Amino acid sequence: MIQHTMIVSFNDSVPDAELDQFLKDIEQLMRDSGTIRTSAARRHIRVPADDHSPVFAATAVVQFGFADLDALNASFAAPGAEALIRRWQARFPYKVVWVNHEPLS
Repeated sequence: MIQHTMIVSFNDSVPDAELDQFLKDIEQLMRDSGTIRTSAARRHIRVPADDHSPVFAATAVVQFGFADLDALNASFAAPGAEALIRRWQARFPYKVVWVNHEPLS
């Protein structure tokens, strides 16, 4: 199993309902692609030290589990991925960093 963990940071505050929809949209896109085995998303729990983050403070974390590297690679070409990214970037610009790794536990 390969985990793909994304840290998402919106440039500005995003209303709760909009963030929930963003997370649902990403999960649905990946489920529809048929490439994922598992999915989880959570909001970042803000603390005062976030103001001193050397890169950016997260808004949410999203993790998908894939059977293997082929499935992970296929996910980057999921139908509708580019449109989803463009739509959300136009509404609420954001940055993403990710790490691909074996399960942590």
